[in-house]
Order: sequence, then C-alpha cells, then structure tokens
Amino acid sequence: MNPKVDWYFTKAKKWQEELEQLRMIILDCGLTEELKWGVPCYVLGKSNIVLIHTFKEYCALLFFKGVLLSDTNHILVQQTENTQSARQIRFTNIREIIDLKPVLKAYVYEAVEVEKLGLKVDFIKNTELVFPEEFQSKLDSIPALKTAFEALTPGRQKAYNLYFSAPKQAKTRESRVEKYMPQILHGKGLDD
Repeated sequence: MNPKVDWYFTKAKKWQEELEQLRMIILDCGLTEELKWGVPCYVLGKSNIVLIHTFKEYCALLFFKGVLLSDTNHILVQQTENTQSARQIRFTNIREIIDLKPVLKAYVYEAVEVEKLGLKVDFIKNTELVFPEEFQSKLDSIPALKTAFEALTPGRQKAYNLYFSAPKQAKTRESRVEKYMPQILHGKGLDD
C-alpha cells in the first residue's frame, strides 16, 4: 500500500467498501500502487496496468490494454465508442466484487502477462474530422477562427469536434460553438 494513495480511499463516501476490496485484490496480485490522475493506479515497472475509479452509478477497474484481454467472462465494458484500448469492469455493490474475486485476479494477471509480452494495441488513426454544420459554417466564414483551430493540437481539435457534434439539437450545437469560439481564438483547448 502506498500512503500517498490512502486519502483516495478515505475520502470516498459512496463506494468505500467496494474500493477497499478492489485495492486488496489488486495489491494481492503484486502490482505497485501509485497515484495518477488523482486515482489509484497499479503499475508493473513503469507500465500502467489497471486503475480504480468511481462514478455516480458505479465504481470500476479500468484496464489500460483491456481490448487485448480475452474477457472469457464477458465482463469488460468499452467506456465510450471512442475508447480504443481501455476496458472497464463495473460494480454496483460489494457482493459483485467478492463473488468475482478469483475472476478479477485472473484478469489482472492476464493484463500483467500482456504487458510482459510487450503486446501493443493497434490504434486506428482517424485523421479526417467531420464537423457539424454549425461549426463548419463558422470555420468557412471566419478565417481567423479556422487558422486558430488548425493551430490547435489534433487532440484538442478532436475534443472540440466531439463536444460540438454530441447534441442532437442544432440550437444546442450552435450555442456550444458560440460559447467556445473565443477560447479557440485564444489557442486554448476545450478544458484549458
């Protein structure tokens, strides 16, 4: 146990029992506990293997190379459609974790083996961004906006595109574009 990570487990209100149980299972697999991105992350050498995180409706283990695991129990979940590598196992109560303890250990050991073998995820590079009409019209009519947007990193461009494309209503897409135009013009990303 890493004392720097203890605060994460003591601050948790809703999922405290579940988090402690997950922590014990993972530590029992021989991984090193670190605090990364404000959550407990378990590593082998310098390689991230799995982390624990919480959401309103569930807590989860997130395997960084989960897509490479065999998932014989069909419990891995792709967090979003854009997630290529990581996979989660979600829990809504302590009983699920206790019942799955041997299975969870097997998944952790398999993730460690994937890392030891040096297996890599083949990421699909989608370099072609298709912008919603509301944003494309602004890019076409405001040259400074287009220049500023093109100067952003590909990751920032993609984040904006996903955010602008998400709403079903044109009015919402339009208001998002309007709200973030000044930020783009100042060379900032969505969360900067």
